[in-house]
Amino acid sequence: MSETTPTVPTPDLRIVPIPSLVPHELEDPLRAQPLIHRLSQDGTLNNPPVVTPLAEAKRFVILDGTNRIIALEALGYEHALVQVVRYEPPHVELHTWNHVVTAPGASELQARLAMLPGIEIQETDPFHARAALARRAILAYAQFADGRTVSLGGGGLDLLQRTRLLQAIVDTYLEAGHLHRTDIHDLESLTRLYPDLSAAIIFPKYEHIEILDLAEAGLPVPTGISRHVIHGRALHLNYPLAKLSEDKPLEDKNRELAEWIRTQFSRRRVRYYAESTYLFDE
Repeated sequence: MSETTPTVPTPDLRIVPIPSLVPHELEDPLRAQPLIHRLSQDGTLNNPPVVTPLAEAKRFVILDGTNRIIALEALGYEHALVQVVRYEPPHVELHTWNHVVTAPGASELQARLAMLPGIEIQETDPFHARAALARRAILAYAQFADGRTVSLGGGGLDLLQRTRLLQAIVDTYLEAGHLHRTDIHDLESLTRLYPDLSAAIIFPKYEHIEILDLAEAGLPVPTGISRHVIHGRALHLNYPLAKLSEDKPLEDKNRELAEWIRTQFSRRRVRYYAESTYLFDE
């Protein structure tokens, strides 16, 4: 009986014009600035941004790596190396980040939320808040360090208006810069992890089609809410940024990239992990 060698999937890596890339979430200035410094010092792109085509296939939605694109653009690059994926399971899973806010304090944060136009605040409990969030009856809910829970409503069924109101909620504490992302929603567990917690903001789960619809409408979701799990992701590329800035047609740059990828595979420098993996050198 003959043995067959398993086929290793090859990531779809391309060089595309930066203006063709549409963010699905707002950039985080606190993350973009260190990236600008790191890219200029290293001269290589380690982990390419992950994108998916829009319907007309001439533009791409950035699923992960908005801040890397912002950094490349700030450094004067016209093209970016990206990984193109199919935006559907099992290739990409869409989850939600919650926010742990450590500044401003709980009282100031609640006062800021109460001042937001269009936001309806109501005292509740975690059980009923989670149920209301699951059926999209509210925008989000907040659990404060003292155990109080309030629901944050408004926007009706209008996806654009709901997203604008969610951005207004995040803006109340984003300026302070004391924001941590987490997939935990239990206040007791979060308090153990973050002793200086002011509040935890629990967000709804977006659907894939909603992310694409908002991106095409030019309304990204607030920073740090969407969480994409990409299977078969290309990491640790270390592709020379100088190749992106060469004065050559885009077609030539992509031919060189394809040849570079073939060389990496032929020299056995690419390792594919089908299982979930922990990386300790990030």
